[in-house]
Amino acid sequence: MAVIDSDAHVLETERTWAYMLESECALRPRIVATPEDESSGGESWFVDGVYVGKARNVGHDTSKESREMEDLEARLKHMDELGVDIQVLYPTIFLYNRWLVDIWKYAPERLRWVAVLPLLTMDKALEEARFAKENGACGIFMRGLEGDKTLSHAHFFPLYEEAGRLDMPVCVHSATGSFAVHDFFLDECGFSKFKLAVVGSFHSLIFNEIPEKFPQTKFAFIEVSSQWVPYAVHDFARRFERRGIKVDKGDVLRKNRIYVACQTDDDLPYVLKYAGEDHLVIGTDYGHNDTASEILALRKLREDGTVSPEIVNKILDDNARALYGL
Repeated sequence: MAVIDSDAHVLETERTWAYMLESECALRPRIVATPEDESSGGESWFVDGVYVGKARNVGHDTSKESREMEDLEARLKHMDELGVDIQVLYPTIFLYNRWLVDIWKYAPERLRWVAVLPLLTMDKALEEARFAKENGACGIFMRGLEGDKTLSHAHFFPLYEEAGRLDMPVCVHSATGSFAVHDFFLDECGFSKFKLAVVGSFHSLIFNEIPEKFPQTKFAFIEVSSQWVPYAVHDFARRFERRGIKVDKGDVLRKNRIYVACQTDDDLPYVLKYAGEDHLVIGTDYGHNDTASEILALRKLREDGTVSPEIVNKILDDNARALYGL
């Protein structure tokens, strides 16, 4: 069996933006010193008049050349040391698709990636999704909120339809695309800003029966652990049962083709009662240093004996392979 890291990261560098077209150069992010902002780690990206902390979430259990993809052989060697066969790459602030195409071409069997699309312009988003699929992408990146829209908004329906046709899951990663929500929780930790938006989007999608409208489309919820699944499913079931509709709580993820990335410190025997053994995956958050980061997560899952080896094999390989179409 293979071992698949379902949530690894690249950390963008100034080299990343060399892939921008000449017409886009005026929009190129710049690195600026922000020593007065402790949360930034002392450096920030300056993007469209906004400072975004650059050094605040850097995993120092990875080398700079590996997490920033300066040395792809170093990245692959570290994967070998960790016992990881395939990594699925997510962004840190952006994930510039043209950059990732070159990374994928270097190791197409081992480094796959999730595409960031121009979601406000749907025809361009669909065009970019097709380009990404042809160039090694295995998923579509979304955040818990996108601008002023929830993920159940009809604006995204053409994308969900195309995602199903392309066999590219819609991967909702810990983040928010709403400046209003981000700024409202500015002085709080990332839980309210980033993670609750993702949990809310899960509930919104199933409550509004969005997956049923797109029977070929898979959805994933990444880097928010899986501990919330029982609560969200239970709440959804109670609301439907008030309408007289009986819900099988253990079948919600399967019925809606939803996958969730778990963590090794989740109460997995309890979560599995609601998620089922075919719809959990796991990632390391490679390159980062936050509450979801655990560089040895995949090895620990196998060694700690919390769940059976058969289920571990599904989480590490079969489920990830089914989710990402690998």
